[in-house]
Amino acid sequence: MSGGAGGDRGDPDGGGTYTLLVELSEPTTIEVGALGEHRLPPGAYAYTGSALGAGGFARVDRHRRTARGEHDVRHWHVDYLLGRDEARIDRVVRSVGVDAECAIAGGLPAGPVDGFGASDCGCASHLAALDEDPEAGADPASQVRDAHASVTPARGGRVDVVAGDEPAREE
Repeated sequence: MSGGAGGDRGDPDGGGTYTLLVELSEPTTIEVGALGEHRLPPGAYAYTGSALGAGGFARVDRHRRTARGEHDVRHWHVDYLLGRDEARIDRVVRSVGVDAECAIAGGLPAGPVDGFGASDCGCASHLAALDEDPEAGADPASQVRDAHASVTPARGGRVDVVAGDEPAREE
């Protein structure tokens, strides 16, 4: 869960809540600190976090560097997933200016790893396994965008989607 009000509300891109859409190209096993070892099948995953501190969405750039193999410090649970060669960030959905990490994570399907990204809140997980059934209309990006749109406008923010490899603008 994100802490406090945080973020520069005067700058609409100063921070908010984000969800990384992560594509896992093949099965992989990750060791996630106290959560232990978990085997994940290939597919689409969504990790929801907050970027409300001084750097705002610069946190997303750190995640991108980890996914590219340019940063190897494992500080957050998601680092253990993004540090795998099989993982890449496809897109990032952002709720700009909004503190809604738990609400958005709760609007996504159940996570494959209990407690993932949720060590400081009461959520089951902030990592979701997404359905990729095009016949059922279950596009992973749409699922995440819908979860953000369900809470963001009521909280005075906006939702945007950026490429997974697009660095955040200089703040």
